[in-house]
Formats: sequence, C-alpha cells, structure tokens
Amino acid sequence: MAESAFARLAPPVRWWVEKQGWTSLREIQEMAIPPILEGATDVVLSAATAGGKTEAAFLPACTRAAESPSEGIAVLYVSPLKALINDQARRLEGLFEELGLPVTPWHGDVPQSRKDALRKNPSGALLITPESLESLLMSSSPWCATALSSLRNVVVDEFHAFLGTERGCQLQSLLRRVEFLTGRFVPRIALSATLGDMDLVGRSLRPGSDVPCTILVSAGGGSELLLQVRGYEGEGKGVPPQVADDLYGLLRGASHLVFANSRAAVEELASDLAARCERSFVPNEFFPHHGSLSPELRRDVERRLQRGELPTTAVCTSTLELGIDIGGVTSIAQVGAPIAVAGLRQRLGRSGRRGSPAILRIFVPERRRAKDLHPADGLRLALVQTMAMVDLLLQKWYEPPETGDMHLSTLVQQTLSVIAQYGGVRADQLWTLLCGTGPFTLVDGGQYEALLRALAASDLIAQLEDGRLVLGLEGERTVERYTFFTAFSAPEEYRVEHGGDLLGRLPVDKPLTRGQRIVFAGRAWTVESVSVAGKIITVRPAAGGEPPSFTGSGRRVHDGVRRAMGRILASDDVPPYLDRAAAALLAEGRSYYRSSGLSDGGVMERNDDLFLTPWRGDGVLDAAVLMLRTKGLDADQSGGVLEVRDCSRRRLLSTASALLDEAAPAGEALAALVADTTEEKFDVVLPEALRRAGYAAKHLDVPGAREWFAALVERPGADIFQEEKGTEERGESR
Repeated sequence: MAESAFARLAPPVRWWVEKQGWTSLREIQEMAIPPILEGATDVVLSAATAGGKTEAAFLPACTRAAESPSEGIAVLYVSPLKALINDQARRLEGLFEELGLPVTPWHGDVPQSRKDALRKNPSGALLITPESLESLLMSSSPWCATALSSLRNVVVDEFHAFLGTERGCQLQSLLRRVEFLTGRFVPRIALSATLGDMDLVGRSLRPGSDVPCTILVSAGGGSELLLQVRGYEGEGKGVPPQVADDLYGLLRGASHLVFANSRAAVEELASDLAARCERSFVPNEFFPHHGSLSPELRRDVERRLQRGELPTTAVCTSTLELGIDIGGVTSIAQVGAPIAVAGLRQRLGRSGRRGSPAILRIFVPERRRAKDLHPADGLRLALVQTMAMVDLLLQKWYEPPETGDMHLSTLVQQTLSVIAQYGGVRADQLWTLLCGTGPFTLVDGGQYEALLRALAASDLIAQLEDGRLVLGLEGERTVERYTFFTAFSAPEEYRVEHGGDLLGRLPVDKPLTRGQRIVFAGRAWTVESVSVAGKIITVRPAAGGEPPSFTGSGRRVHDGVRRAMGRILASDDVPPYLDRAAAALLAEGRSYYRSSGLSDGGVMERNDDLFLTPWRGDGVLDAAVLMLRTKGLDADQSGGVLEVRDCSRRRLLSTASALLDEAAPAGEALAALVADTTEEKFDVVLPEALRRAGYAAKHLDVPGAREWFAALVERPGADIFQEEKGTEERGESR
C-alpha cells in the first residue's frame, strides 16, 4: 500500500487495514487522517453512501487512542438508529480488537451484561443514541465524568438526519454538556451525506462556538445513474393499481427498496404486491418496513435483505433511508413526489454499489382530468415537483440546513434534564450552558427568564432560598417517565367532526386556522373551529371545485425547489428520463399553465376565487396567507398554489399594496391567527407569547412574503389598480 497519510496511522491500525486486503485507502480516508490526528478542529466527512466514511473517522480516531492510551472511553459514537449502532458495532469490533479495546453498543435492546461490563471498566468505543446518552448523563453523571474524562473524539453518524430537528438540537446540547462535565474540548467528527452549503453544516456541528471546522468532501465513489420517471392517472388521492402492477413486473425476482411518503401508502402497496404474489402462486417477496411495526418485524426484513439469499423488496418510509447495512439492492423506487432533494439523494445512495449502476425509478400518480380540477392538479404539480427535485439532484443542489428555529420545546427538556443531572442549578448557569455557549443561541436572557417562570407555574421547577432551581413535584414525575428522553413527539390526532358526527381522526403535523381548507376522506372541508383542549376540529363542506389531490408531503418545501418548478412549467424542454405517460402529463400541465393565466406570475380567476403560483417556499406562502387574513381575505395555500376565495384581482392588489405601505408585521402577531401553535413535545408549558415567537421563527418568512407582494404589485398590468384604489378603499371592490 502506498505511504502518504497511511504511514501516520498507528501500527495496530495499519495491520488491521492490511488484513482487509485493501491495496489503498479511499479518497475520503486519506483526506481525513491529518486533521483528525491533529485534533485541533472539528471535521465533517462527506462522501457517497458506502464511500468509506466510517473508516475515515475511526482509523485516525483509533490511532489517537493507541498513541495516547489512558483509562476511560476513547471514542463516543452517536447514531440516530439502534439498528445502525448494531451494524457499526459488528463492523468495528475487529479494528478495536487490534488495540485490545472493546466496542460497546448502548441502547434499550442491548443486554444489561454488556452495559455492566463497560460500567466496571470504561474503555474503547461507546456507541449510543442521543436518548440513551441523555439517560446516562441524568442518572450516572459522576460515572460519565470519570468514564469520558479521556475522550479523544466524538463521532456523529448520519449527521444530516439530525440537522434542523428537535432531536438534532438535543444532540448539540448533550455534546456541549459532555464537554462541560469533563472540562475538556473534544473534537467532533460528523459523517454526512453531501448537502447544500457545507460550511453551514459545519457550523451546525458546534453552534455558537468559534472552534474551526474542517470540511472534507469526496467527489469520488459515485456510480452511473439509470433514471426513469413514470406517470400515471388515477382517481382521488390513492395510488392507482397500475403502480402496483408495474412495481410487481419490474421488481420481482431481485432485491429492491420502494419508498412511499406515508405509512398508509406503505401498507397499501405492500398488501397489493403481496396479493399479486398470492394470485400468481409464487412466494411473497414484498414486505412493509416503517416505524409503527415492531422491531422484530423490521429486523426480519433487514436480515432477509442482508443475507441476500431470497429476492426481497422492502416497501418503506424513511426507516431504510439511513445507513443500516442491508447489503446491495438492485434498484430504488419512489412512489409519489419526493419530499426533499437531500432525502432523494440519500435514498439513491442505497443502490449502485460494487460497481453496479444506481437505478432510480419514480412513480408519480396524478388525478384524471375533469371539470373544476384544482389548479394544483391541473398544473400536474406532483410530477413537476418530482422533476424539479430530480433536476436539482443532478445539479448537486440540496436544501441547506434550517437555522431559524428556536427549538423552545427542546430547551424545556434540556433545562429539566440539566437540573435533574446536578440536583440544583442557578438560572444564570443554565442560560450560559444551554443558550450562551450551547445550541439555543436564538433565545435571549429575557425569553429564557419567561420560560423558567412558566416552568415554575406548572410546578416543573421550584426555587430554593439560595436561588438554585430544583425540580418541582410535576418535574420529578416528568423526568422519571421513559418518554422524557426523546425530544420529539409524534403529531397528535384530532377528531374531525361535522354536524356532531365523527368523520375520523386526523394526525395534525401543521397547525390549523379557522377558515382554512383541508382535505379529508376524499373531499374538501372548511375548518370552523379548532379545540386545542379537546383535540377536536369541526368542519363544514367547502364550496366549489374539487380538492387538490397533491397537497405536498407535510414537509416544508424550500424556495429553491419551487423556483425550479416554475422554470420547468415555463420551459419547452422534455427530459429524456420521462416515460411517455409522464411526458404527456407534463404537456398537459404546461398547457394548463399557459391557458389559465398563471404563467409569468399571473392570476387565475374561477368562480369568484383567485389562484396564484408565486413559486416560493412554504415559509413565504404561509406568511403571505396570514398577512392577507389580517386584511379580511379568505386565503390559503396548497402544494405551492395560493388561493384567495371570493376576491377580485383589484381587491387583492389593493390589499397587497396596503400591506407594503405598512411596517412589516411581527411574526408573533401573525402566529396569533393560528388556532394551535403547539407542535412539539413541551410546547404546551411555554408562555403563549414565547410559543408564538417560536412558531413564527420556524414557519413564517415575513420578508420573503413582502418581497413577493412587491413583485405582485409591480408586475406588468397591475398598475390598473392604482387608478381604482380610491374606490377599493371605499369598499366598492366588486
């Protein structure tokens, strides 16, 4: 093997490499050795899936441990998935055996005997989830202080899966607390898929700190890509049966991953595919895999894929998106519009290993054309969003990390956790640890004081005479629940009622407002009221037109994606990756776009309602909707189409101009229009004003909305409203 950086590795590490039969290190592994050995900076390692990132981190990290042996854990590895921890433990045992050190996985499924062995003799590598690390810090703080006192490196796997999430903020706080507990700077190594703005990714590894971060991106390791987007027409929101027919015909006989955007879609597809196997009198090859299934059922599917002895297709949500070792799969299928460019790239990386081409097929259902088709369907936005994400993927553009969220719910959890860890802490110490030098940098002292007062009012904390904060009775009960260690929570279900009758239950992952239109049970409804306490939504049938079948995935769509969608509809190019049906659907969408008045930022009028396509992200559109509602307009947005009901063009333009004449509204004031801003686990205990501020920071782009209003008013043909503004202001808008 050639010398270069390899020669700097410790002898036992070099021996292990040679035992693997490697003739050289991969590019990312060569690049990683110098900065990790020097230990002066954090490091982000980005390479293709199966590109050798794990070894890139651990070869130099193990060298540091071998060259400076000491008692205690040498490497702390944090992963988002227990299954990934199990895989990595098996993968790393041989390397650590060369050093005479153990590898200990630590999560709820690990036998207590392995944990006890580490407690008696802390050494080697500890592989753990954020939740288990939280539990250790709270219950065994003195042991952690000793066991982690000689820590050489922290390795965070699948770092992109943590970015911008409550769980990611929890992890950032936990790593800061580890350093505070041990009184030492510990270099962090993040393993990540390539994302947009890698410098921002690096800053997210240690927010609020001036510690430098070395960004290493390997351009190698990519595979040839075979790509096809297939179009379908169907009725309503369900997956057309032709999709299952094609999946069965294309995939049977080999191993694949089929991603769908919801657990319901996963179950529907897996059931339909299994039924086709039964009707054909062949063994079933199609199995569901999602978070609601038992660990045993998920592991059965994973083991079947790993063994590779039988053809196996897992129909899954994002549960198989990350780096669990499932061996090689022949292809990746995506049913429905992808939810994010970065996620699509991660899914694609599961295919194309060992020199084989990566194969990606995307199956996009659209609603069959009919009278009063909603513009989101008329424009074929599911297909257009898919094309936009594919084009951005090919350009290697990915959504940048979200940085505007205050993560107040997680701040509540971390406040209670720190108090439980130390028994009693002063308020100024808490703020310095969590906000001043921790990840909650957007929370100022006054806001944190308001948060603490709210916790005291809920008996979660209490103050002693010496000023220290301790847990209150309710706080003690809260931290003793096993669910406390998770920072995130699943969307709550609301009863949906009409005329006193139950229509069903709806998981609400986005707060609703009175007058908003929702799609449920295959039809459109207008929200009449939202009872936060009773978790009840009352609705009435929405008047006019069909509800859109494509309303997005529930995940926020970035500005860059929506702008690309606008460019696609305005173009005449037909990409070669579209099949004949998809190309025909694209032609229909473009024809609708040009004939409806929506092209060039225009406005479509239908049945006294207006439809607009701003081609801006959800943060802009959600803010614009609420700003219009402050002026009495009945506005909503779905899948990027903004709808203003019972409104003339003149009134809309007049309202937009009036909004621009005023000072920009505070996000908190707009959030007051949202019936329930309780989204995350501990939001319920926050003061209302602070919760609204957090909601606005996460969801509302007010400057972007004003920018779009300005473009709307200034577009050609809009000046007619200037002549009639006086009549508008007198209320003669119709």
